[in-house]
Amino acid sequence: METTRRTFLKALSASSLAAAMSGAPRAFGNEEVVHPKATADCCILLWMAGGMAAPETFDPKGYRPFEKGLPIDKILSTFPAIDTTLDGVKIGQGLEEIAKLMDRATLIRSHVQPDLGSILHSRHQYHWHTGYVPPQTVAAPHIGAWMGRVLGPRNPVMPAFVNIGQRLEGIGESEELKAFTTAGFFGAEFGPFNLPYPDEAARSVRPPEGMDAGRFTNRYQLYRKLVDANPQRDFMSDHQQESMLRSLENAHRLLGSKEKEAFDLTRESKATLDSYGPGRFGRGCLLARRMAEAGARFIEVTTEYVPFLHWDTHENGHETVAKLKQEIDRPIARLIRDLEERRMLDRTLVIIASEFSRDMMIEGVPGSEAKDQARVKSDTLENMTHYGLHRHFTGGSSVVMFGGGMKKGHVHGATADERPLVAVKDPVTITDLHATLFTAMGISPKTVYDIEKRPFYATEDGKGKPVMSLFGA
Repeated sequence: METTRRTFLKALSASSLAAAMSGAPRAFGNEEVVHPKATADCCILLWMAGGMAAPETFDPKGYRPFEKGLPIDKILSTFPAIDTTLDGVKIGQGLEEIAKLMDRATLIRSHVQPDLGSILHSRHQYHWHTGYVPPQTVAAPHIGAWMGRVLGPRNPVMPAFVNIGQRLEGIGESEELKAFTTAGFFGAEFGPFNLPYPDEAARSVRPPEGMDAGRFTNRYQLYRKLVDANPQRDFMSDHQQESMLRSLENAHRLLGSKEKEAFDLTRESKATLDSYGPGRFGRGCLLARRMAEAGARFIEVTTEYVPFLHWDTHENGHETVAKLKQEIDRPIARLIRDLEERRMLDRTLVIIASEFSRDMMIEGVPGSEAKDQARVKSDTLENMTHYGLHRHFTGGSSVVMFGGGMKKGHVHGATADERPLVAVKDPVTITDLHATLFTAMGISPKTVYDIEKRPFYATEDGKGKPVMSLFGA
């Protein structure tokens, strides 16, 4: 696996260099793109980083409680199913608050990912966030960057793309995460405004303590000169250099605006703070609501990807997922209710998704030659460490969507009731899911730019087809 990872990093570095040297992206050739009428103005992605197991959450299967000596091939889910407000539809225990809102949701139970050979989280997260399987010869933009570039800002003062909850330094696979948390060839001005700690977001939009406005402005002007004199300038295109300077100008404008108050969670009441909970993900959901209110175009809130933590359950899966459900259930439900109460949900598309699902036995898809990455291997349950879904599974996962023109109380697709739990009805690929999200936001899946004299599309090769049956009347 380490050799594969090194190869991946080397290829990513090459694509990043190519992006830095590329010129301004332009509409390709004479292709005329007609954009659809938008059903949403803002998109919030709630990212369950690390592989959220669908049978444990939004697609429960045959539940078996822990029993010492029980063969693992008997276990499909380690949580019982609970009723929801949508007749006949159940989800996994521990998501009781979200269960109360499923009559407002569109639930896709047939999302599928390709088997990329070596199943690295970084490769699959890159694919999901950009629509392209890495490595690419150019740096592919994140879907949030596409929305900012094509649609422009909802509020010219606010960052179009805000990324909440993910550290990009000091954790494993940080370089791989940086590879897709970017605007790629669009340039720095369309990249994410990163806020790894929601409670500290206000610090990111105010000058350091003890620095007055005049001194800060002088420092900003000096920094512009330093950027312009960067010895790397000869390796950067004028477009990339100008985009970097525009990103600095945008940040400087934000720091002098009233909109910076949106970053300050202390302006919320204690009751509101308590309703979202004290965790980083909960506070991230609250911050996302404030970003949406202030005019951000795309906001991602993540449970954070760190190898072998959170949803990356290679051992002790049941107990880990039980804790994660406590972290996400109330905040997600509160976010949906808040948007609904503020009459924002109809024009805000909220998505719950992950890079793939998990299974007790199968790595990848049936027949895959991918290496088994479970840390605990046993044919029977001997202790609680064994109890959980510890293999990556790409044959069928779940996506939940609220608002943004999607149907209410709708279930799309299905997976098999017995292992292998592959999608057996109306599968939805990443390409077509992206086409659906772009269509909701008023962007044609065929949107194309000229990069290094070749076309680069919003969905891979422009072939994404929106799943129109997911949209409401």
